[in-house]
Amino acid sequence: MDFYELVEKARKTGKIEKGINEVTKAIESGAAKLVVYASDVDPKEIVAHLEPLCKEKGIPCKQVDSKERLGVAAGIPVRASAVAIVEPGEAAKEIDSIKA
Repeated sequence: MDFYELVEKARKTGKIEKGINEVTKAIESGAAKLVVYASDVDPKEIVAHLEPLCKEKGIPCKQVDSKERLGVAAGIPVRASAVAIVEPGEAAKEIDSIKA
């Protein structure tokens, strides 16, 4: 599954949150339906808490290889370390098929 495409589809037809702080808030409040984070974040500690937090809340959490491509998919002119899909829009079926 192409998670970059999923983020882009959700951005265009639903709602996403971008950045570590906003993504963390979305997870803690239970609003996130899917969290996607980049593996090339440095230092790794920045995103290290996302997966355990998602697991605790039962939210699917997936890693992608490039914060550059994640930023493009999120529609922002800078790199993105993490994105949370809050309202999936047309990406709902794909997100429902992903298990936490």
